[in-house]
Amino acid sequence: MIWRTMTGALLLGAMVGCARPEPAYRTQPPDPEWLHEAVKQVTDVMVHDIFSPPQASRVYAYASIAAYEALRPAYPGYRSLAGRLNDLQPVPEPEPDQTYYFPLAGVQALLRVGQAMVFTEDRIAAYRDRVHARFRALGVPEPVFARSVAYGDAVAAHILAWADQDRYRETRSYPKYTVTDAPGRWRPTPPAYLDGIEPHWREIRPFVLDSAAQFAPPPPLPYDMTPGSPFYEQVREVYEVGLGLTEEQAAIAAFWDCNPYVMHTRGHAMFATKKITPGGHWIGITAIAARQTGADLMQAAEAYAVTSIALADAFISNWDEKYRSNLVRPETVINQHLDEAWTPLLQTPPFPEYTSGHSVISTAAALALTALFGEAVAFDDTTEVEYGLPVRSFTSFVEASQEAAISRLYGGIHYRMAVEHGVEQGRAVGRFVLDRLGMPSPALAAEQGPDATPRWTAAR
Repeated sequence: MIWRTMTGALLLGAMVGCARPEPAYRTQPPDPEWLHEAVKQVTDVMVHDIFSPPQASRVYAYASIAAYEALRPAYPGYRSLAGRLNDLQPVPEPEPDQTYYFPLAGVQALLRVGQAMVFTEDRIAAYRDRVHARFRALGVPEPVFARSVAYGDAVAAHILAWADQDRYRETRSYPKYTVTDAPGRWRPTPPAYLDGIEPHWREIRPFVLDSAAQFAPPPPLPYDMTPGSPFYEQVREVYEVGLGLTEEQAAIAAFWDCNPYVMHTRGHAMFATKKITPGGHWIGITAIAARQTGADLMQAAEAYAVTSIALADAFISNWDEKYRSNLVRPETVINQHLDEAWTPLLQTPPFPEYTSGHSVISTAAALALTALFGEAVAFDDTTEVEYGLPVRSFTSFVEASQEAAISRLYGGIHYRMAVEHGVEQGRAVGRFVLDRLGMPSPALAAEQGPDATPRWTAAR
């Protein structure tokens, strides 16, 4: 049971006379909403702090791994991620013969890691205080409460020490991206003309991949604006699609925008619209899938951990290629060669074009979610409702990822080659992550049919 001692023996009070009712924490199953709400709190703070897409993926991964590892002692069927993730050493174990409430430890670990990695730490600290009050209201005895919090903190400290060795801190002092006038090279785009975001993200230690370049895609077509050349035709397609967008295509592009850097100008003033990151959108889909399928607390923790690891390594792989090819964005080329007044439907993000990040990370995330929940999981994606966008419905995670990928062409910010090669890149990353984590391949599930057994009903 979730609150049992590590030896499995509870010290029960004397059953003499009228027994007092058991406290709620012993009689009620752990509520997975505790974890969903904690993850959402971390998301909200990162939106407030305007985290870049790669940065946000790193936070999701470390925080989710901490929650998974702190919950795991209560669920013997789940293996530690130590030994399966690069450089992660065995996580501290609970003391034998001591009673813990592991749901509290798991949420505590997630929030500790999240707080350490965001800028607005006080918002997570205030939320954690409310979480503590909720657990106390369940009747968790103070010694068990304190012991569980301490265990969550110990796991969090272990994960943070591991994170501190991933070279993120070192990259904060690396030089900015150098802009050149060389034809075909990326340069900042309007309206803010921001510097290239995270040009050294390839230096970050992957979670599972052997290296950032392990699944490098084919190089982009050579830059050549001679009419009729292969590259010219890629540019022309973006231009013509933008001129002839249907209402549905525009809706798809807006739904998957997920650009935390959207800037607006009013006179001489410039201000930003804060939005969720692409990875944050897929973490939202993870929550939707877990709720819809009735995933329990540990199943939800596994879903967040696996999906966030796939997302994080997909970003590392994607950013490696972005700053290797340094390909110019369609907006720049179209304004120079086809139509100086043309603007894309979406604001161009501040980093090189190839490959499409949405294509890479969405495909990897969809493979992870398919392995976790199954192939034929239809769902209503409500992730963007709070940002003023409607619900969109999908018959599967893969269908959602395919729409996310093509949305970048509709939005006018990616060439078709970046979309298609990005999907291939994300598929390679996702399959490798699942293989290293010892999970079933969605490709195998596809051969078995849509009713193939999802992850947590299979034998471990």
